[in-house]
Amino acid sequence: MTSISTCNQFVGIVDEVNVGAINAEVYIILKGDEVIVASITKQSIENLAIKKGSEVLALVNPSQVIIVTDFGGYRLSARNQLQGTITNITYGEVSSIVEIKLKNDQLISVAVTNECIESLILRKEQLVTALFKAGAIILALPK
Repeated sequence: MTSISTCNQFVGIVDEVNVGAINAEVYIILKGDEVIVASITKQSIENLAIKKGSEVLALVNPSQVIIVTDFGGYRLSARNQLQGTITNITYGEVSSIVEIKLKNDQLISVAVTNECIESLILRKEQLVTALFKAGAIILALPK
């Protein structure tokens, strides 16, 4: 892990880059063959020289991640949907951090209110899905 304040740091390999007039989509293969998609500016693609095969570090702030326990028959616009099991809940006075172990054994932390934990009846060993939008990802590359 690097010395960056967000605990959600995923190392992956760029599989595809689709560049538009202003923004680009970067498809990243994580350990365990899970794929996430980052939406960044075309300028960032050029500045960082991101291309297929590049190793990248994808950063996602815990407050940008949402927990879903039941989709209720809906499909959601959030591109990144990673299923896993709750391993720990660290309670705070108003909000808490929920840790989810993904299929690839990586952990993702989610900041949620205690009210949310109660209303979703979140508990250890529960199967959930962590969602975050493609625009919530910040990409970093080694120098």
